[in-house]
Amino acid sequence: MNQVLTISDREFSLIRNLVYERFGINLTEQKRSLVVGRLQKLLRTEGYQTFQEYHEALVADTSGAALDKLINRISTNYTYFNREQAHFDFFHQEVLPALINRQRANREQDLRIWSAGCSSGEEPYYLNILMMEQLGGEYAAWRAGVLATDISDQALCKARRGLYEDDQVSRLPLLLRNKYFDRQPNGSWQARENLRREVTFRRFNLMNRQFCFKKGFQVIFCRNVMIYFDTATRQALVRRFHHCLEPGGYLFIGHSETLGREQSDFQYLMPAVYRRR
Repeated sequence: MNQVLTISDREFSLIRNLVYERFGINLTEQKRSLVVGRLQKLLRTEGYQTFQEYHEALVADTSGAALDKLINRISTNYTYFNREQAHFDFFHQEVLPALINRQRANREQDLRIWSAGCSSGEEPYYLNILMMEQLGGEYAAWRAGVLATDISDQALCKARRGLYEDDQVSRLPLLLRNKYFDRQPNGSWQARENLRREVTFRRFNLMNRQFCFKKGFQVIFCRNVMIYFDTATRQALVRRFHHCLEPGGYLFIGHSETLGREQSDFQYLMPAVYRRR
């Protein structure tokens, strides 16, 4: 039987500081057992005897591959379509009609939506479905689509495949599920090609000091990502979001997150939905 690896206070501090420095994720003391549970199989597989030895290998690896494996295990989480449905209802019923009418009035036909921390792709695919439904036959004439980013290569690979189990698509309206997904022989569901090609998946670290995008976004979804950050990291990220949002642009965050009462750059609209002033 494999011996359970333990982690000392010093080793946990080394791993925690490295994850915070590179990814902004704040591994509190309460996450110690999670770190051990998610990493010990990796340590055994790759032949590390202690967490200190593993940390030394992480620091020495210049390719970034070891850090990729680390973040894939630390950040993995389960999600599904239409999570926090009120956000998608508001986006479809209020945000999209207003944006489309404004763009038409300005003789512009582009919608710039960013799903930041997209995980396995459910959020950006559903946002794109709602845009396609709203624009109907006009969609092809618009520069729409969704930019979807995540720090985890593993999550992005799954997102690009667009393959989901029954429980992940169960909250999609039946008509939309059958219109945009195909049932596979093994019982899973795959996003159709005409949907997959509209979502651009990219690896992106939200800890980058500057977000260098050619044009501002009208909508940013960054939900259930900032729960891993401490206050200083969260505030710095919100400032970067503010910078790359158009005036009047919308920011959606998770229901367990908040921008804080001292935040003056955004107007509160509804729980976890804000608008750039």
